[in-house]
Order: sequence, then C-alpha cells, then structure tokens
Amino acid sequence: MNTTRDVWLTPDAFDRLQEELAVLLAKDDSPVPEGTDHVSEARRRKARVREIQELIHHAVVGHVPPDDGIAEPGMVLTVRFDDDADTETFLLGVRDGADPGGLEVYSPESPLGTALSGARQGEQRRYTVPDGRTMHVTLVRAVPYGRHHESHE
Repeated sequence: MNTTRDVWLTPDAFDRLQEELAVLLAKDDSPVPEGTDHVSEARRRKARVREIQELIHHAVVGHVPPDDGIAEPGMVLTVRFDDDADTETFLLGVRDGADPGGLEVYSPESPLGTALSGARQGEQRRYTVPDGRTMHVTLVRAVPYGRHHESHE
C-alpha cells in the first residue's frame, strides 16, 4: 500500500491495527527458522507491518465529516445499483477485517468508492467492476458514521 492520502478509521479499527502491529512486531523479534515457508512468512509479516504503519501514520481517527450529504470517507452511504429497487448501506472507509456496527466497509480506493467520492444525494455515477462491466450506482443517502452509529445503538 503506497498511499499519501489521509485514511479515515473508526476508533475501534485504529485500536485493532495497533494491536495487530504490536503482535507482528513481537514476532519480528523471534528468530526465523530455515526453510522457504518460514522466509516467505517473514516477508509477508514485514509487508503487513509496513502496510499497518502507513495506515496508522495517515490515520484520521473518528473524525466526523460534515453532515452535508456528500459521499466521503467516514460517511455511511446508502446506494441503489442500476435501477434495482433495493438499496445497500455501507461505510466508506478502510477495511480492516472488522464489522463496524454490522456495516459492510468499502474502501475509497475501490472502484465503487472512487466512483462515489464527492457524489451528492440523488446523483448517479458509474464504475467498472473487475470483470469489465460498467455498473451504475445512485447515492440515496450519505450520513456521517458517528451519527449513523449513534442512531443504531
């Protein structure tokens, strides 16, 4: 991960990343046995350490974005895909393996996140999925995570 942008994280996500980093750094102090599997595991661990350190360095923790209906990291977005009547709600933020309040999390760098960034309520955007198809998505609602989270406790 080579990002220079700020990364929006929930306080829980930030804490989990710090805990994971501490565990990984403790493992770095232990000797690596000989063998291809052990060496590749050590490389994966070091890569994950760098990734977490970069996330933590660029973290914006718990900042509540303005309640202006514009899609940005830290907002809970409700969207409608193509002309489907059903909606989907998710947090636009960093995926850390957690499930913040039962919400899916989509990265702002994902195709969907990139398409929706800056969208206003009612605005339709399009994006390309990995298989090459173009999808249309309409932003139905955008509210700050803190406000969405408070109303669902």
